[in-house]
Amino acid sequence: MAELLRVFGREEFDAGSVEQAVRDRYTQVAERGAAASGCCAEDVGSACCGDGGSEMATVADSLYESDDLAALTPEAMAASAGCGNPIGLSEAKSGETVLDLGSGGGIDCFLAAQEVDEDGQVIGIDMTHAMIDLARQNAEKLGVHNVVFKLGKIEAIPQLDASVDLVISNCVIALSPDKDRVFDEIYRVLKPGGRFVVSDMVVTDELPDDVRSSAEEWVSCVGGADLLSRYLGRMERSGFVDVEIMSDVPMRPRSDGTAWEESVRSVTVRGWKA
Repeated sequence: MAELLRVFGREEFDAGSVEQAVRDRYTQVAERGAAASGCCAEDVGSACCGDGGSEMATVADSLYESDDLAALTPEAMAASAGCGNPIGLSEAKSGETVLDLGSGGGIDCFLAAQEVDEDGQVIGIDMTHAMIDLARQNAEKLGVHNVVFKLGKIEAIPQLDASVDLVISNCVIALSPDKDRVFDEIYRVLKPGGRFVVSDMVVTDELPDDVRSSAEEWVSCVGGADLLSRYLGRMERSGFVDVEIMSDVPMRPRSDGTAWEESVRSVTVRGWKA
């Protein structure tokens, strides 16, 4: 995408290098999760990590109910890099098939597995090998048998058409340079009458060019944060109906409180496939 072009040394920062930067960063997150040392260490993106800090499960503690976390592994909590609680707002039902885009260490998948019971299934998709390995290890430790994890990209979901009741995602679509393709793919895999519930970073003012072209800002879920109105418009363009904002939380300014930083928000949005 032309608006992403920038030179970092000799590397052109285009859609491909966005993907590589994201993969590299979240490999670090997975490694910290495997060591149960927390995802918010100083060299891991801060925007996806709530208020920051290096203590284990800082992000998870801020987003989920303590009762929900009680049965999870420290590794799953430590690898959490979300900005919301989509499964908590999704009203997942017993027997449903749930797909989590950008499933990371598996925290949202394991919470969804409790909601859909053994009659249901949860599928986690992540493009980072280390995250898939960590999630599978966590599933084995937890003894969860109705969750599977697949390596794949959210722009090309490895899932059959019309095979999913519910799609969730937690602070991941902001990382994609092709959000229209992501929502088209969500629409494709959902059954008629299915819905998505996604938490993500958005902005209410356009980001400056230097922020949108910064690798650090992209991997922190800010450089790729869409203008809220455009984000909702993408969903409707893909064919979704009854799109609604379920939660809208301002994120704390990370430095001097410039206008663009004050416009950064975490939203959870739901929409339906007719």
